[in-house]
Amino acid sequence: MFSMEQKKQIAAAVEKTLLSFNHPEMPTEKPKFHLRVDGKESWSWAEIEPNWTFENREPGINPHNERVAEQME
Repeated sequence: MFSMEQKKQIAAAVEKTLLSFNHPEMPTEKPKFHLRVDGKESWSWAEIEPNWTFENREPGINPHNERVAEQME
């Protein structure tokens, strides 16, 4: 549903928000999370993970989502 760049922006914002709480049960860096965003159609969804989880692997890129994001600019 989102382009890779949009997912990175969302992940960065979620990580920043989680760390800003300074909760004693949270790590002080690199929190783990998994966010699923459901779109308005059953086939429209996005899975978002922390950006740092892609340090040692390549994320899957959906060409359709990249094209849609380019058209939105």
